[in-house]
Amino acid sequence: MLSLTTGLAPLVLAGLLGWTGAVKAFGRGTAQQAPKTALARMLRSSEQATTVLRATGAGELLIAAGLLVVPANPVPGAAAAVLGAGFLAYLGYGRSVAPESSCGCSAREDSPITWRSFARAAAVLIGGATAAMARGTWWSAVSERPAGSLAFLAGAAAVLIALSADLDRWWLLPLRRTRLRVFGHPLLGTAAGNQVPVAASVELLENSLAWQAAAPVVRSALLDHWEDNGWRILQYSGVYGARENARPVTVVFALDATAGRDTGGDPVVRVSYVDADSGEAVAVDELGAVPSRKSLPMAG
Repeated sequence: MLSLTTGLAPLVLAGLLGWTGAVKAFGRGTAQQAPKTALARMLRSSEQATTVLRATGAGELLIAAGLLVVPANPVPGAAAAVLGAGFLAYLGYGRSVAPESSCGCSAREDSPITWRSFARAAAVLIGGATAAMARGTWWSAVSERPAGSLAFLAGAAAVLIALSADLDRWWLLPLRRTRLRVFGHPLLGTAAGNQVPVAASVELLENSLAWQAAAPVVRSALLDHWEDNGWRILQYSGVYGARENARPVTVVFALDATAGRDTGGDPVVRVSYVDADSGEAVAVDELGAVPSRKSLPMAG
């Protein structure tokens, strides 16, 4: 197994560096992503960051070519190990000075520097050191042990994909969507139904026309919520009327419990105002943007 790992390390590392190098050197998104990286923060220049990213990509491509063509030569592997060590140092410094910035490792990631960035840089360091110790060629390892080589390459590819945040949209996001469809959302406390979390309903409400019309009355954050016949009821407190005639009211909104940001279209939102003292519905005549003011079911 050790000989197989040593023999195939140049091929795996060449694939990783060839991919990230090509994206940085030739990708159209490099210039757009450069300002978001920790490198731009360090250099205080998006243009210089773009130049450094493209130069780094060219270097990665050169090392990848060496690993593919002369895998038994220790120079490409040693160069990859030095590159991995440099990546780790850059990530550590970038994490300390610009934790909210991306690393620019593949010129596509726009998420902050995380443990996956460090793990991938460590993989380059370890892979380079392993490739430098190779005494044979990767094509000899494949021809001698094809089944073992296929299994090793598949496992290595899976690990590298898992460490690449910009590939999440191809496997991790579909996997999460499938889990939610099968088991329901964990924040709901139930596996049944296709309701969205309460926080998603609140976000949808606060971007609606009904909320804009009722916002001058609302005086609190969300106080209570419940479901009734497919509607999600959201309760707030408020004050209605001029200063001399102001009275406390309960503001109750209702919207589809399954509606979310991805549903599309403007949500149907119903709103009622209930006198906090008497429990009587308050007649409101001038709330122009509210779609409907019919009475809503109360809790209990």
